[in-house]
Amino acid sequence: MAIPVIVFSPMFGHLVGYEVPESGILGWLRWLSPILGTVMYFWGGRPFLAGGLSEMKDRNPGMMLLIALAITVAFLSSWGSSLGILDAELDFWWELALLVVIMLAGHWLEMRSLAQTSSALDSLAALLPDEAETIVDGEAVMVDPADLSLGDTVVVRPGSAVPADGRVIDGSASMDESMVTGESTTVRRSVGDTVVAGTVATDSGLRLEITATGDDTALAGIQKLVAEAQNSTSRAQRIADRASAWLFWFALGSAVITAIVWSLVGLPDSAVVRTITVLVIACPHALGLAIPLVVSIATERAARAGVLIKDRLALETMRSVDSVLFDKTGTLTKGEPTVTAVEVTTTNYTEDETLALAAAAEADSEHPLARAIVRAAQGRGLDIARGQGFSSSPAVGVKAEVDGAEVAVGGPNLLSECDVGEASIAEQWSEEGAIILHVLVDGDVVGALKLADEIRPESRRAVDALHQRGVQVVMITGDAEAVAQTVASELGIDRVFAGVHPADKAAKVAELQGEGRKVAMVGDGVNDAPALAAADVGIAIGAGTDVAIGSAGVILASDDPRSVLSVIELSRATYRKMKQNLWWAAGYNLISVPLAAGVLAPIGFVLPMSVGAILMSISTVVVALNAQLLRRLDLRPEVSASAAR
Repeated sequence: MAIPVIVFSPMFGHLVGYEVPESGILGWLRWLSPILGTVMYFWGGRPFLAGGLSEMKDRNPGMMLLIALAITVAFLSSWGSSLGILDAELDFWWELALLVVIMLAGHWLEMRSLAQTSSALDSLAALLPDEAETIVDGEAVMVDPADLSLGDTVVVRPGSAVPADGRVIDGSASMDESMVTGESTTVRRSVGDTVVAGTVATDSGLRLEITATGDDTALAGIQKLVAEAQNSTSRAQRIADRASAWLFWFALGSAVITAIVWSLVGLPDSAVVRTITVLVIACPHALGLAIPLVVSIATERAARAGVLIKDRLALETMRSVDSVLFDKTGTLTKGEPTVTAVEVTTTNYTEDETLALAAAAEADSEHPLARAIVRAAQGRGLDIARGQGFSSSPAVGVKAEVDGAEVAVGGPNLLSECDVGEASIAEQWSEEGAIILHVLVDGDVVGALKLADEIRPESRRAVDALHQRGVQVVMITGDAEAVAQTVASELGIDRVFAGVHPADKAAKVAELQGEGRKVAMVGDGVNDAPALAAADVGIAIGAGTDVAIGSAGVILASDDPRSVLSVIELSRATYRKMKQNLWWAAGYNLISVPLAAGVLAPIGFVLPMSVGAILMSISTVVVALNAQLLRRLDLRPEVSASAAR
């Protein structure tokens, strides 16, 4: 629609060098611009008119009011010119069309960059099973979890999720609570213990008595924390709006002064022309594109590097972050148990032989620790014999016959059952917070396996690079102090919050913020969601849970913690481009508005409208080209980390 408005605008034709027919058979063409321009004003300009009215009501002028003022003045003066009431020089239909199109493009880019999914709360609800198996009059009945009541008896099958908070009344199972606690190690729950909605029984079934439903469950509590943190997150005023507010008062003041001065010198017609010209060209196209275009290119560039920017304010804030709070499990570590050491207690077996025997015994088990042992043996290229007569005893261990010998693998309860002592290294490993499994052959201890959550090899480089930037590195975990300190000392982390419950992680973020720090939180679990939402910048590991992703402003597609450096690099580069573009856009106004007002009229120079339009176009082109330079930024994690050093 803008094309015919511009082409058949008499003033545009005059500037380019052709005449729009005003009489004869084609005389009706001169009314295309007024008719279509009116449609563009009310239809395309509606967001700005409504936004400008809202800013007036709030007494907080900004970009919307500046645009609304410019298109309204252009609309009224253009109709005045078309009807012959005002000077022909005030035919701004072409300028109105350009303003609406370019500002709508900028507005659309900004809205796209600000679009943020609200999937966090839905993802929490998705942790619950679709159906719950409850016992009614001795028979199993499938019901909706929302229909459960306090005191109901529920059966949780192996591999199934708990539908509501409850107390175990029969059975014992290893519970995968990682989706709530973020910790990878399963926890044994037996009669009398409480279990939380959303957790999964990995190896055995349970019977529960429901103790909490609906809003009273622990999962609902985390859901509430996420909602509160999201709603309480402060929204900094956009720098483009601040510039627009200043430009609004600058343009309005300039127009008033222009009208007064030209009227006082006895040129009322020139006063009208100059005042309207000032108000129209005071809305620079470049300012409407300065921020949205930079953000659009930055988010696109980031996405190609595996960094998804969901919240533009997070991108702006990241440049000033001085504390990065890492969740341990799944972020600095791999989030799954790994065999980190093998100790032999007899000369009859080597480390590899001991590990191969343990893997043979565990081969038929689906327990996470069993899978870790098998992976470790395969990683060493060991031949794993086929075990016979596999049996598993919950909370004790496994047994199998391997090459004619009975091989057992298990923890302290296995040693008690076999009435043997533990390996000498076990006490030291226990102090480090590691999981210890002993390997027995025909009832004798032949070795021990140390299992722990393995530290990512990139974590140390990420911590070092952050230190090079003067950023404090903090780790938070639900693990015991011993485990946390072991990881922290290996990585050189500055501060540690250990034994932190899920509901308390957001409070630790607030504690750091209370010290005057700008905090970025990096996490991947449901338990991290409130802290991600409460932090100045929430960064979710893309391989993590949907709820963590939904609560964060930045998402890393990879699990490489060095990607945090990429976000900092991008934030700082983006901010530089924003400032450069704003200065260029505002600089156009600071120069062109006084000239259009006639500040140099005493020496015979008044900025013609055509020249103002050309300067406006050049300003827009410069802003667009400057924003394109962001595409050259290399955001590979290894490059960002090297740049920091």
